[in-house]
Amino acid sequence: MTKIDTSRPENVLPTPSHTVGPFYGYALPFRGGEEIAPLGHPDTITVRGYITDGEGKPLPDAFVELWGPDPEGDLPQVDGSLRRDPATGGYLGRNGVEFTGWGRIQTDADGHWYARTLRPGARGRSAPYISVCVFARGLLVHLFTRIYLPGDEAALAADPLLARLAPERRSTLIAADEGNRTYRFDIRLQGEGETVFLEFR
Repeated sequence: MTKIDTSRPENVLPTPSHTVGPFYGYALPFRGGEEIAPLGHPDTITVRGYITDGEGKPLPDAFVELWGPDPEGDLPQVDGSLRRDPATGGYLGRNGVEFTGWGRIQTDADGHWYARTLRPGARGRSAPYISVCVFARGLLVHLFTRIYLPGDEAALAADPLLARLAPERRSTLIAADEGNRTYRFDIRLQGEGETVFLEFR
């Protein structure tokens, strides 16, 4: 029996978490994932941005997942995102009525993403925010961050997480108001201006 020396990287087969990359495009794309707000809802906002690497180059094959509370600050607990046809078992997509607070968006060829959702309400002592998870090639483990929206400066100043960050780091978590109920939130994976990422234990 031949013994394999697993202390050498070239002798160890990669596991799925070692090989995050283009292959996840097979199972993760979610048709209509950017349309989180119910169709025609008058309080819909658009959040958009780019995902870039350490050199500032766009990532055309990344995914962003968003989770957010409704405008009252309540976390939705309704179905409506992953509906299946009871007869065929096929995927039907969103029902267009329920606000689930969740979406999954793939970046385009320029690294751009966008989502239409509802402005989140405050939960506890935190300023209102949308939770974000980033999947991208080269990441062995997905990254977590937050999108805070401008507008209530007192709430942002009192937020426990933002209060612990230096001003230049804090600014990477606050979207820019572009007017017309549109906010820009770019995600920089590393390097100068790197987005603040969170670690959960």
